[in-house]
Amino acid sequence: MDGPAKLPTSTFDLLRQASTATIATQLFRRGLRNTFLYGLRPLNPDASRFVAEAFTLRYIPAREDVDRVEVFQDYDHPQRLAVESVPEGQVLVMDCRGQGRAASAGEILVTRLMMRGVAGLITDGSLRDSPDIARRPLPAFTAGVSAATNLVQHHAVDLQTPIGCAGVPVYPGDVMCADAEGVVCVPRHLAEEIAGPAAEQERQEAFILAKIEEGRPLRGTYPPDSRTRTEYAEHLANLGPTAK
Repeated sequence: MDGPAKLPTSTFDLLRQASTATIATQLFRRGLRNTFLYGLRPLNPDASRFVAEAFTLRYIPAREDVDRVEVFQDYDHPQRLAVESVPEGQVLVMDCRGQGRAASAGEILVTRLMMRGVAGLITDGSLRDSPDIARRPLPAFTAGVSAATNLVQHHAVDLQTPIGCAGVPVYPGDVMCADAEGVVCVPRHLAEEIAGPAAEQERQEAFILAKIEEGRPLRGTYPPDSRTRTEYAEHLANLGPTAK
């Protein structure tokens, strides 16, 4: 069966121009309130920005008679299989049920993702080897850190199924937008619709911020009145085609 239609490159380019705050606002305007993966932060704030399609992995609670260290001898263990299956340019999103007493991945797996060209890693659980991962250029968002191996608390079961991550529904192929503030999940069917407006909102708010820094009051500036909108239009005209 055919997969979802490929999203245009321009959609990703436009979303990269917008902050997670702007994207969350665009989704809110369309009625979506639960899109920000609250509580997840990048281990390396200098390596946090990406826009990428979601590849999902789901964990259920571990059980002692099943989750023994010997299971990692199986190269097709779902956790290891997920690391080897994420397509280049996509991001691995892990559903750990918000439980972080044990890590969901460590430095070796994160390094393998990086070497395969994956865009990043997102987990609502924890990561181990966190000081080393924080030195890597691969964006890694996590709710916490833990030295304990994932088998202490997690049993990996499903790849590429709908999951919940930090209380947000994430479907395979949804567009995850990340920056130093966190991660927003854009439902795939809305990505093209909001990309242009998000980039435009970002440009307009940069202009408004400059006016506020000049000493303008909020009234008439934010939100902009007709005078400010005219000034903004003139500003764009002076910038030329690069502002489009």
